[in-house]
Amino acid sequence: MSALSGKAAIVGIGATDFSKDSGRSELRLAAEAVQAALDDAGLTPADVDGLTSFTMDTNTEVAVARSVGIPNLKFFSRIHYGGGAAAATIQQAAMAVATGVADVVVAYRAFNERSGARFGQVNSGLVAQVNSSGTDNAFSYPHGLGTPASFVAMVAQRYMHVYGASSEDFGRIAVADRKHAATNPKAFFYGKPITLEDHQNSRFIAEPLHLLDCCQESDGGIAIVVTSPERAKDLKNTPAVIAAAAQGSGADQYIMTSYYRDGLTGLPEMGLVGDQLWSQSGLRPSDMQTAIFYDHFTPYVLMQLEELGFCGRGEAKDFIAGGAIELGGKLPINTHGGQLGEAYIHGMNGIAEGVRQIRGTSVNQVDSVESVLVTAGTGVPTSGLVLTR
Repeated sequence: MSALSGKAAIVGIGATDFSKDSGRSELRLAAEAVQAALDDAGLTPADVDGLTSFTMDTNTEVAVARSVGIPNLKFFSRIHYGGGAAAATIQQAAMAVATGVADVVVAYRAFNERSGARFGQVNSGLVAQVNSSGTDNAFSYPHGLGTPASFVAMVAQRYMHVYGASSEDFGRIAVADRKHAATNPKAFFYGKPITLEDHQNSRFIAEPLHLLDCCQESDGGIAIVVTSPERAKDLKNTPAVIAAAAQGSGADQYIMTSYYRDGLTGLPEMGLVGDQLWSQSGLRPSDMQTAIFYDHFTPYVLMQLEELGFCGRGEAKDFIAGGAIELGGKLPINTHGGQLGEAYIHGMNGIAEGVRQIRGTSVNQVDSVESVLVTAGTGVPTSGLVLTR
């Protein structure tokens, strides 16, 4: 077990509503989420001395501090690579707390990703960047690979060819997520489950990906409060102890376009994260009662199951069969509805659901939860967490 394991805990979670048109600024969304998380923890803005977020977030730490009323910051950091940063913001917060650099650190993410800049659309500005990312993107954009769905479709097609997975296998992920979202009043798709037939009949976005293989574009904000286990004992909610936190970037890593790898059938960066999580925590996949997988695209959930050791290569399609990933199955996943069903807040809402499972307060509560795995964005350098009681 690592020196970080058990040295920090999540004690507060907060969120705005999830919508397609928030009607307010991204800064206001961030401030609302941070204040809600502090209220949940039973802390005040004056208790906070650290903030972490994504490089993609438009809200600077000082602006969030002013808006919430946080007087002083001793620690602030940002993580690159889009959704791959989600769990890493908690890792950074945990490291700050564990080393005594800060006492209470809040991780936040807020955006108007539906009513404002939409990540799912072609963004020619990514090619025009005067940096290495612009150079990387310039290799694929001229060939029509200009959206996240098109990037993932390349890998998904190869995965299907090598392992015999089908579009229906991808659809089972979407059906499970939407089933859980349908009973979550906070989810955008509350009361709206889908069938496998619905999935198959939805239009293609980038073959083999159907519309229902792709996550939402959402407006909203999430914040998560991290402090020491000692301080957590005096707060009002059951803490979710950070048993492990890791980042990973694999060989020949690009940002969503790692097409030059030999296999093109997996997510080696997530395998690297998994190795660290199991080593740090002393736990194994079989010790997880539930898991929150980053589900921006359904094929990557299958690949994560394999990379993290829940099953062998090419076996995820069999692992998920027969309702295994639904509530009551052997590994219920994304009990909040995931980014396909609840909202796409760059994976931060998944971390909040992991905390609820530890607390025993999820709307789709799994029995006797002691340990939860949470992953961040895939196809990019990524991160993950193991949370325990």
